[in-house]
Amino acid sequence: MSEVFAVYGAAGCGRSLMPVAVEQLKILGNTSQIVFIDDALTHDTSVNGYVAMNYDRFKSLESSNKFVLVAIANGNIRQQLVEKVQHDDIALWTVQGSTTLIMDSVIIGAGSALSPFVTIASNVTIGKCFHANLYSYVEHDCIIGDYVTFAPRVSCNGNIHIHDYAYIGAGAVIKQGTPDKPLIIGNGAIVGMGAVVTKDVPAGVVVVGNPARPLNK
Repeated sequence: MSEVFAVYGAAGCGRSLMPVAVEQLKILGNTSQIVFIDDALTHDTSVNGYVAMNYDRFKSLESSNKFVLVAIANGNIRQQLVEKVQHDDIALWTVQGSTTLIMDSVIIGAGSALSPFVTIASNVTIGKCFHANLYSYVEHDCIIGDYVTFAPRVSCNGNIHIHDYAYIGAGAVIKQGTPDKPLIIGNGAIVGMGAVVTKDVPAGVVVVGNPARPLNK
């Protein structure tokens, strides 16, 4: 066996990304084995017709090259698993749907997951292990950090800077910034489902509503 590929996480995120990963290999003409990794397992099982195993079992597979997509929605947990995989000299795998559109002058870090119907517009820079769920888009001149997560249908308009670990909820809309004053979503901030963000969100703050305001504790 020369290569083996894995989706790390067999919950909803991983199960949604597995067909995308399988399609990508098929398009490339790669017939390598692909499995789920689930640390809760004590023995191999089947999830949606694919073999699922724990991480130690995956490491023991005989293969010259292993590739892993960490499919965990929480950016902090995603980072922990990515660091474990990289410590074991296993390559991060970037997966994107066949309907994903990536325009000119785009940089995307390793280990990213771009679901079907995602659009990344021109002159965008994205860090490692970015997750963009169904029908989300990133418009021109945006900068996105590491371990950022978009739920489905996120509208990230032009000249927006999103810092590491931010989570943007389903259907959220982020107002366009300007070249001299980009709109900023701070480190670890959370934008609630359906929120309309019209101004900067400080690091670690949860915002909800239209217009988006900090969530009262």
